[in-house]
Amino acid sequence: MTATIKIGPHAVGAGERPFVVAEMSGNHNGDLNRALAIVDVVAASGAHALKLQTYRPDTITIDVDTPAFRISSGHELWGGENLYRLYERAHTPYEWHAPIFERARERGLTVFSSPFDATAVELLESLDAPAYKIASSELVDLPLIRLVASTGKPMVISTGMATVAEIDAAVRTARAGGAAGIVLLACTASYPAPPADSNLRRLPVLAGAFDVPVGLSDHTPGIGVALASVALGACFIEKHVTLDRADGGVDSDFSLNPAELTALVAESGRAYEALGGTAIGPTPAEREGLRFRRSLFVVEDVRAGDPVTVHNVRSIRPAGGLAPVEIDRVLGRTFTTDVPRGTPLSWNQI
Repeated sequence: MTATIKIGPHAVGAGERPFVVAEMSGNHNGDLNRALAIVDVVAASGAHALKLQTYRPDTITIDVDTPAFRISSGHELWGGENLYRLYERAHTPYEWHAPIFERARERGLTVFSSPFDATAVELLESLDAPAYKIASSELVDLPLIRLVASTGKPMVISTGMATVAEIDAAVRTARAGGAAGIVLLACTASYPAPPADSNLRRLPVLAGAFDVPVGLSDHTPGIGVALASVALGACFIEKHVTLDRADGGVDSDFSLNPAELTALVAESGRAYEALGGTAIGPTPAEREGLRFRRSLFVVEDVRAGDPVTVHNVRSIRPAGGLAPVEIDRVLGRTFTTDVPRGTPLSWNQI
């Protein structure tokens, strides 16, 4: 049984409602006021947490414009872009973190981030981040994982592109380094991601192999994939969010708008409730329904001595009479007493 961990005040684990995290990423479009407005809509949606990405262009790459530092021209969103220029556009300035964290906490949100180097960890520690996320591309950076784990905070690790051996190395490093619990996220590290690549059936495999809570970092359009993940054990759902996809932005094409985020929070909760247990049989909510199962009723006024026919006894709703399967045993018998229409049929009447 995988452990439940705490992220801020929230319990995250198989026995808990899905923990919904809104990823701001670069959807602030370089405007702090827009970033703060995103915080507000995330809080209004009912989501549990806001997540940032903490890096500068120089801490995640270098300013070189050779083919190795450019995204392939066929990429749906960022084809041909230089990495440094893309991260210049997308990054959240370090000096914005304090006001964003403050606003999130004022709005009742848990707020944390993905650090990409030691300066990011230092900043986030100064802001008392309650947890850390390791992005899929950084899963292989074991020194970074070791550093983050040394904070003693819970770690959420995205597994996009990773092999089982790479995930194992990351989990072992985090555990040995002192992480206060780990959540592994299934992830398809393409932007946007095709739903067919989500492979949600890997969720119980990850949970069983590593004995950790599991979830989904989802880059597909809409909320369908995220909701489906709940049925396979996801207790943590991360989706990118924006104010309006029409406003553009580096991640806007695969980000949820505020109404969709609100729907995700509500529907993921319903999906969790729907899992229920393994019992087969009537539920308490079906008690009233049991009254309206079919049974045999007298459907015409009859007198003692009348034969039982298909015209005066039928299988109808509600329950209360003999079971419908008894119809062949009662047809052709005679009534022993007068019976008014609408009376449930019983053996002592025939």
